Amino acid sequence: MMTNRRDFLKSASLLTLGGLFAGKATSVYASNGSVSPVANASKTIGLQIYSLSKELYEDVPGGLKKVKAMGYTNLELAGYKEGKIGGVDMMEFKKMAEDAGLKITSSHVNPPTRDYTKESLPQIQEYWKRTADDHAKLGVKYLIQPGQPTTRSVEETKFVCEVFNEAGKIVKAAGIPFGYHNHEMEFAKVTPGGTESKFGRRVREGELIYELFLKNTDPSLVFFEMDVYWAVMGQQDPIQWLKNYKDRIKVLHIKDRAVLGDSGMMNFEKIFAQAAANGIKDYFVELERMPDGRTQFEGVKGCADYLLKAPFVK
Repeated sequence: MMTNRRDFLKSASLLTLGGLFAGKATSVYASNGSVSPVANASKTIGLQIYSLSKELYEDVPGGLKKVKAMGYTNLELAGYKEGKIGGVDMMEFKKMAEDAGLKITSSHVNPPTRDYTKESLPQIQEYWKRTADDHAKLGVKYLIQPGQPTTRSVEETKFVCEVFNEAGKIVKAAGIPFGYHNHEMEFAKVTPGGTESKFGRRVREGELIYELFLKNTDPSLVFFEMDVYWAVMGQQDPIQWLKNYKDRIKVLHIKDRAVLGDSGMMNFEKIFAQAAANGIKDYFVELERMPDGRTQFEGVKGCADYLLKAPFVK
């Protein structure tokens, strides 16, 4: 998620990670985008609707029916603002999804500021109260923040954790768990009294922001949705994080450079095996902008085809 991340993909040096994480599975993308019979219709596959971009809003009811026909079962929302999803009333959106046979189980939302301070805390708390109430009406299973607040030092990062805990209390009071979704820069390092985070394998000093998030948030208030692709882009092994934090990482984003399996960078077979060992049930496909002229709907279908036919996806 977050369109400015696309530039990050141009960093050729990171592509050497493909050797570490490459899997043998190949994509079964259908280039014409037509709906084909699913290999295992009993699979539960989620989609982050950010993946469809503006294409979805050309015809929301029709687009959601296409998503269902591809084999998806659950949705994770994006684009929430003042009771609407992408400009569509939330309850209307829910009805469109239900009419298509899809269940809304999660939503990505961000507070109005990235700078977490004592002065901005009341504004952030008010945002979460309003947002949690809106999503309680939808009946979502998860409410997740995908935007990284400003984290330039250990102290600033730990204060962010305090705010996450406060958000967790507010969202929990509405009957929903609060989670956090990573990109690559959570794997930068910060130092005490620092003025900026530093990213890269040659950075020796400091602590990983993501680890500080995990260690300084209350497990009863904050869970984590790991985006396995952005973890790899952060020069990390997502499988090791899943092993180390079995009780904290509850949901996954299944993602590749584009259509799942096409790049050879991601070892999805081992990722799914570890997720199953951890008891993780929910995951959502996320797709950035397609780089080769194919539509987002075509890309999303390619991802569904890959997962439906993959023997390691149960």
